[in-house]
Amino acid sequence: MRTPPGVSSADFAAAVEQFGAAVGKQWVFTSDEAVNTYRDAYSPLWGEPGERIASAAVAPETVEQVQQVVKIANRYSIPLYTISTGRNLAYGGSAPVYSGSVVLDLKRMNKILEVSEDQAYALVEPGVSYFDLYRYIREHKLKVWIDCPDPGWGSVIGNALDHGAGRTPLPYRDHFGAHCGMEVVLANGEVVRTGMGALPTAKTWQHFQYGAGPSSDGLFAQSNMGVVTKMGFWLLPEPQASMTGQIRVSKHDDIVPFVKILASLAFQGVINCVFSLQSPVFAGRLDAEKSALLDKPGGGSAAEWDAYAASKGRTFWQTELRFYGPAKVIAAQWDHVKEKVSAIAGAQFTDGQTMHFPLTDEQVAKLNDPGSFGVPSLNVFSTLQGSSGHLDASPMLPYDGNAILEAHKVFMKLFRDAGTELLLGFAMSYHWRAFIMFQSINLVRDPAQMAKARSLYEQVIKVASAHGWGIYRAHAAFMDTVMEQYSYNDHALMRLNETLKDALDPNGILSAGRYGIWPKQLRKGRA
Repeated sequence: MRTPPGVSSADFAAAVEQFGAAVGKQWVFTSDEAVNTYRDAYSPLWGEPGERIASAAVAPETVEQVQQVVKIANRYSIPLYTISTGRNLAYGGSAPVYSGSVVLDLKRMNKILEVSEDQAYALVEPGVSYFDLYRYIREHKLKVWIDCPDPGWGSVIGNALDHGAGRTPLPYRDHFGAHCGMEVVLANGEVVRTGMGALPTAKTWQHFQYGAGPSSDGLFAQSNMGVVTKMGFWLLPEPQASMTGQIRVSKHDDIVPFVKILASLAFQGVINCVFSLQSPVFAGRLDAEKSALLDKPGGGSAAEWDAYAASKGRTFWQTELRFYGPAKVIAAQWDHVKEKVSAIAGAQFTDGQTMHFPLTDEQVAKLNDPGSFGVPSLNVFSTLQGSSGHLDASPMLPYDGNAILEAHKVFMKLFRDAGTELLLGFAMSYHWRAFIMFQSINLVRDPAQMAKARSLYEQVIKVASAHGWGIYRAHAAFMDTVMEQYSYNDHALMRLNETLKDALDPNGILSAGRYGIWPKQLRKGRA
């Protein structure tokens, strides 16, 4: 049995026995075989001395059991690492940031506590997956949709707390933005309800995101300030119909007016779908001509790139929009988009399919993009053949065409110089007013390849930050590196986080190191 760092064998044995008394002995895992199931399947440190490995795991079923576990951990200074279902692949999975921690596994807390069709919300525990909630809604024939990420097997709460996103309209696809009300067990075992939930007679806990006084919900996202045991989410009332439309613009510089028009329409609510801005010219294999252009001042001129695109017979930019709502309304929205984008010379439009809801089970089974209809799937794994997983490093860019151009050239050159194929490299509009510029690095369980992947991942973080494109979410092994970039006023934000950590978790038992927030006894040498 492994022992957490700084904890004696006697104290750990006593804590394990007490964990068993609190949750049931069968729900405390200490054998190497059991603990190995909590390894990060996508770890860039797989099999190396620096790999994050748990010492044990404990799986409570109720809020009261969570309270007992944290009290025991405080008594013996046992570091805990909280997971919901442990499916956060590409970001650390179920492995702790601080190696040797005991995983606090909330998968048994899997109750769907309430789903309201009329008020369009759900209240769930952390072990509830997107599949669980979707099946519940489908079985009860409720006319509401969930929003789910790729893949859809993870925790509804866990994904929201890590600022995950999906594919239906806003605010629903911003999973933390669409939450409403939390229940949290603090490090001292006290239970807190946020927002209107603090009112004992509350009737609007899942209706109104704020209460009186400061809004504390954000403290528990991407942090280690408490253990979230319940969380409410707004659901999308099932629309009457959905339709798609494709747009292509032909020139390198067309992206500037294109993004300006799309941004204006998005800010007005005319466009309210997730869309990606893809370049058939920049994407794909980096041939000698493209490589030579990248080495020119500014990464190549517009005229040079347009000549390259013409030689290959490619349109420079394309996107697909999806509209949701009454059939007449979404048709009018698409017409308005076409009218506005037609200001760009040579813009091309293709009317897509219109679908009407609800869908039958047979129709659901045939969906090519189930996430766009609130249907969870595992389709994303079909793209990972031949790899041992991947790392996602996703900088945030403004809705600005010049930024899109610059980012494409910066990252194409960065990956080229690292001798690694750029797998994704496109901007996606998951959030209100910023693009995620996806960068993905495949992993292969070879020490040399892993070292190369880690080096490139760190370079992406630092280069993106130097350009002002902050990384919003990171693999557990690189959270310190990401947070080091948030250095305004001599890391004032981190000092604030540490002040809050010391007040809420003075013994530092909860998820040490998550997003660079370390308890005071572990900070030495990390500054």
